[in-house]
Amino acid sequence: RVQLVESGGGSVQAGGSLTLSCAASGYYVSSYYMGWFRQAPGKERERVALIINSGGSTYYDDSVKGRFTISQDNAKNTVYLQMNSLKPEDTAMYYCAADAGLSQLVLGRARYWGQGTQVTVSS
Repeated sequence: RVQLVESGGGSVQAGGSLTLSCAASGYYVSSYYMGWFRQAPGKERERVALIINSGGSTYYDDSVKGRFTISQDNAKNTVYLQMNSLKPEDTAMYYCAADAGLSQLVLGRARYWGQGTQVTVSS
C-alpha cells in the first residue's frame, strides 16, 4: 500500500525558512516522479516543485524559483522541500504527490497524495 506522509509545516514570520518532508512507503521514490503542490483557502491547487530522475531534473513555479529547493533522499525514501525567504503569499496547505507518469504529476492528477501539512507565513 502506497503512503505519503508530510511533515515540517508550521507558522513562521516573513523571511523565515521551513523544510517540509514527505516520507514514502509502499514504493521507492526513485521509481516515481515526485512533486509538491499547495492550496490556499479559496484558491485552486497549484504546482510548486517537481523532481525527476532522483534529482536529475527539477521544476519550480516562477513564484518560488530561487527560494524553494526540492530534493530527494533515496536511502530514506523521502522527498524534501526547503523553503527560504518565505512570504505571506506562500501560506497554504502543502501536499506531496507521486505518480509513475510525469504528465499526470505535471497536470496535478497524481495517483498518490499525502494528507498535507499547513504552512502559515505572517507579515
